[in-house]
Amino acid sequence: MKGVAFLSSLLIAGASAFAPAGMSSFNGGAVISQREVAYRPSRATDLSMMRHRKKLARLGKPADQRKALMRALTTEVIRHGRIKTTLIRARAVRKHVDHMIQLGKDGSLHSRRQAMAWVYDKQLVHALFEAAPERYEERNGGYTRVLRTMPRQGDNAKMAIIELV
Repeated sequence: MKGVAFLSSLLIAGASAFAPAGMSSFNGGAVISQREVAYRPSRATDLSMMRHRKKLARLGKPADQRKALMRALTTEVIRHGRIKTTLIRARAVRKHVDHMIQLGKDGSLHSRRQAMAWVYDKQLVHALFEAAPERYEERNGGYTRVLRTMPRQGDNAKMAIIELV
């Protein structure tokens, strides 16, 4: 009799070795230590991670299409002085427009060639290099202004107007 009880206890102990990890052999519930509970990260830590390498707004496009879009928007802002686009695009193109105006203020041949490589319209570059030095001579940066407007009606996208100051 003692041998049968011993064998049955070995059988039960052996069966609990094949139970899933964290499961108790007594009641089938999970066995969690206090250390495991204290270590679980909360959702707040997932949301507060650092923004490493997130400086560039990708605009939902591959790199070549994004560059073409930035060049086109830069050309149109310089040509018209003010355009209406989405807020994210306006913030992304502001850097390029300011750079073109800075090149226009410099006025050197190298700056002119750099601007010609970015802006699509050759005559627009010549006009920029004629007008920019006297228009922005007292200003050291911040040549554009982004104004938020009403959301777009079709998809409720945030819209903005980017204009030259």
